[in-house]
Amino acid sequence: MSDLSKKERMKIPRQIMPEQDALERSSNFKEVNLGYTEELAKMEALRCLQCPKPVCVEGCPVGVKIDEFIKLVSEGDFLGASAKIKEDNMLPAVCGRVCPQEEQCEAKCVVGKKGESIAIGRLERFVADFERNNVGLRTIEIKNKSGKKVAVVGSGPAGLSCAGDLVQMGHEVTVFEALHELGGVLIYGIPEFRLPKEIVKAEIDSLKNLGVDFKTNSVIGFTDTIDELLKDGFDAVFIAVGAGLPNFMNLPGENLNGVYSSNEFLTRVNLMKAYKFPEYDTPVFNVEGKNVAVFGGGNTAMDAVRTSKRLGAKNAFIIYRRSEAEMPARKEEVHHAKQEGIEFLMLSNPNKFIGDENGWLNGVEITRMELGEPDASGRRRPVAIPNSEYVIDIDMAVIAIGNGSNPIIQQTTPDLGYNKWGNIVVDEETMATSKPGVFAGGDIVTGGATVILAMGAGRKAAKSIDEYLKTI
Repeated sequence: MSDLSKKERMKIPRQIMPEQDALERSSNFKEVNLGYTEELAKMEALRCLQCPKPVCVEGCPVGVKIDEFIKLVSEGDFLGASAKIKEDNMLPAVCGRVCPQEEQCEAKCVVGKKGESIAIGRLERFVADFERNNVGLRTIEIKNKSGKKVAVVGSGPAGLSCAGDLVQMGHEVTVFEALHELGGVLIYGIPEFRLPKEIVKAEIDSLKNLGVDFKTNSVIGFTDTIDELLKDGFDAVFIAVGAGLPNFMNLPGENLNGVYSSNEFLTRVNLMKAYKFPEYDTPVFNVEGKNVAVFGGGNTAMDAVRTSKRLGAKNAFIIYRRSEAEMPARKEEVHHAKQEGIEFLMLSNPNKFIGDENGWLNGVEITRMELGEPDASGRRRPVAIPNSEYVIDIDMAVIAIGNGSNPIIQQTTPDLGYNKWGNIVVDEETMATSKPGVFAGGDIVTGGATVILAMGAGRKAAKSIDEYLKTI
């Protein structure tokens, strides 16, 4: 079928990815999407027109050669396709699952101008899974060693991407992680049903096999400062600590028992396996048969509310002050949440949390909103409707309205440049900070963003670090 005409390819419909039944999956933590079969992958790959100038590549922050890997898939060379992706992306099984392709590579797809775009992310996921399941993750031999040492602070997507590129350039790389598990937000922030932990661990193992050294329980700023790393033999440092400081709404009653930040709630469930309490000794609020409200409209809010449903919540609400059209969450996540019985209360804004005499949450007062003129984000500003307040009975609340920068690095390395939000200021072309030999990227620079954008920053930093090391 590889000799199909352009017209014939355009007639092939986008292949649907099999997934768990909504009713069944809403009570388990197994992965929702089941992935393409070989036949579905080849059929989807045949939809690609192999454009002379593949604009889809322009939409990929790490520059994956999308047209080339898809052609290999259409020919049944799945291992070749995986190798082609890994020329630019060391975490394809992760990116294929959690990156917003519909806003990036797939948004540029020519086929999508007249129909549905090529399912680039699903094909990326397929070839990565095929390699891991059939031959194990393969690594290359590093022949030319530079003798230079680089410290990477943080094992999230920016840090892992930077470390993978640097070690392949011949440098000795050590990744320092504050927590006891590697993976950063990929492990503590994204639930098992969206990104299985074994996938992340397998990708990290491939970096270990390349020679990257990992040190957990290392809170840089406390255990060692950036200056101490530079004095202890590291020639350069890449800071990729993410944005892990939760934002709150500063409402009355926000300190009641039963009110969580999304960071704490998801970390307890994802990283510390609180959903298996008492088998694992990290407790989480028992929501079985109770009402849970999650405040926010992004992917983290979807993760939190869908997690609460799986923990047994009777009613699980998303409460968002704008309409669904303004929600930043991926459409797929919203669709899956609705299938699983999540209730969406749009144009609703909390005023205060209500508690009982023992300090436990039992309700929230809501004001109905309407949309006014666009604000700085380009989204229409929500405006309160007078005298529209009402109360919802809830037993647990999760605040998922974004994160700020952890102040530890700023407190211990004051000679770095920071903006008013505490993010590290860098040269956008080189990711270099104001401190010689120190680079930074990911959410600590941009604020909360996507996995693939953080990885793009990591790759850009690796290239700049390599050039810097040649000068010292």
